[in-house]
Amino acid sequence: MNSSRRTLLAAGTALAWLGTASQIAGASEPQPFTKETKMNSYLYDTVPTQTVEANGVRYAYRRFGAKQGVPLVFFQRFRGTVDHWDPAFLEVIAKARPVVVFDNAGVGASTGEVAQDIAGAAKSAAAFVDALGLSQFDAIGWSMGGTVVQQLALDRPGLMRRLVLAGTGPGGVPEAPRAPEKVWQVAAKPVNDDEDFLYLFFTPTQASRDAGLASLCRLDRRLGASSAVVKPESWKNQAGAIAAWAMGKNSAYTRLAEIAAPVLVANGVHDVMIHAYNSYAMAQKLPNAQLVLYPDSGHGFLFQYPDQFGRQVNDFLG
Repeated sequence: MNSSRRTLLAAGTALAWLGTASQIAGASEPQPFTKETKMNSYLYDTVPTQTVEANGVRYAYRRFGAKQGVPLVFFQRFRGTVDHWDPAFLEVIAKARPVVVFDNAGVGASTGEVAQDIAGAAKSAAAFVDALGLSQFDAIGWSMGGTVVQQLALDRPGLMRRLVLAGTGPGGVPEAPRAPEKVWQVAAKPVNDDEDFLYLFFTPTQASRDAGLASLCRLDRRLGASSAVVKPESWKNQAGAIAAWAMGKNSAYTRLAEIAAPVLVANGVHDVMIHAYNSYAMAQKLPNAQLVLYPDSGHGFLFQYPDQFGRQVNDFLG
């Protein structure tokens, strides 16, 4: 950990989000997950990883949060695992509803292979939620996870009650600004350092960088133990799927009107990875969408504003 992040930790900045969350109780033994399952709240850093099998794939997942309510399933970004969700954001939402995070096939602790297109990733995700016995749930998809959520909404209408699409796009949006060439140069590095994450997910202002460093410190507590990464052969498949989607190949843009579920579309105003223009385009074409853009923030706005966006998600889900 570099000196800047050590300074943040020493000052308590990275831990300030905990508040009363340190009072959250421990868990009972894992049981089959259904709509009627009683949930137990955890501090996310201590939530155990469980597995469920479907179609020959063993999916790794974690569940925690409120004891009742419609579960919210989290769909992760490019090269992200269950250990790459900021606990500050997760725990705001978990106070109000059950939360499920998972590694899709071939990612992190899950077995199998990463699909070569978004349609395949959506099929794998559908197999996972079916294996959990979720007949209906809410979904939040960040970045690549948002493309998977869109595809799943088209493939399985009615499966998801409400959708949150964060820092993502429908693919093939006419006149949408392209990401700077530096984005993929950085995103495709074999190993990313702090400055890479700050460039990709936050803005150059001191406030945004400080928020980014604080988020990285929070992530360190779990990643320091797991060293979770997505294998090169897996994220290269992800990259190919994202590129095809972005060019409009079997993407959702021309079919957004088919998604009848209420949708919250959100992004940072200065997202260098997926320009916020894509969020505006989605909100225009979706029949039941709200759009919110966060100031002085980029692709990682949900980790820069974990309390505010967490509360907004809870209000939207109802």
